[in-house]
Amino acid sequence: MELFGIGPLELFFILLIALIILGPKDMVKAGLTLGRLLRKIITSPEWHTIQKASREMRNLPNRLMREASLEDLSKEMNDINKIGGQLKTDIKKIDQDLSSWTTPPDPVEIQSNQIEPDAPNIQIVDSRSKPDSVNDDSS
Repeated sequence: MELFGIGPLELFFILLIALIILGPKDMVKAGLTLGRLLRKIITSPEWHTIQKASREMRNLPNRLMREASLEDLSKEMNDINKIGGQLKTDIKKIDQDLSSWTTPPDPVEIQSNQIEPDAPNIQIVDSRSKPDSVNDDSS
């Protein structure tokens, strides 16, 4: 709890110093005088004017935004930013999905993932060699 920007510990020290300086009898008179002064200030029309001006200054940015319809604009901008964020995530997802189609695979990956088809055993015959079924005249 703060009173006029003074915390409880600070208020305690002020009262202690006042008690030491004024003494117990004059402390009561000083308290009554201070209370009357504060009541007079708070009930004065000048104080009410200051309080009203303070409230208006605190509410001024909100009032100006309402008058300029910036509240609606800021809400629309927030909605647009949300949609933009969703679009970015959707685009990243689509890009990841398409990257497998558009990015060529590594040659190492191709060799490790390649499945050899079941092919019949085919012998390659060299045309320079003689077939086994032909008889050799030299014998």
